[in-house]
Amino acid sequence: MDAEHWDRFGALHTRVEQELAKALQQHHSLGLSEYRALARLAEADEGELRMQELADLIGLNQSSVSRLASRLESSGLTRRDLCADDRRGVYSVITDEGRDVQNRARPTYDSALRSALDAAAEDGLLAPLVQSLRT
Repeated sequence: MDAEHWDRFGALHTRVEQELAKALQQHHSLGLSEYRALARLAEADEGELRMQELADLIGLNQSSVSRLASRLESSGLTRRDLCADDRRGVYSVITDEGRDVQNRARPTYDSALRSALDAAAEDGLLAPLVQSLRT
């Protein structure tokens, strides 16, 4: 991949991320990172992940994921739990309310993603990237 392709990929990524963030905020008062954290936790065994695992899965550093986890806890969407085997390990655990919020937001996320990719597919420079993502 050369610089031109990489720049196009970056433009596509930015465009899609903006549309996803806008839709989630408008319809669910939920940030994109918050949604992604809830989605990863909902998929995880027993609805829990170590904080570092969560950070890696959603592309945040440890400090940012700690702040994110605090916001989600304050909203009642997650809770923290200590690892039974290693008391230094901290888990983020999705609550029933968190699952409900993620389930309600999922169709919005999916729709916004399709819409953003459809719009990008109309751009001659981005169309080949969109097509490769969809195949």
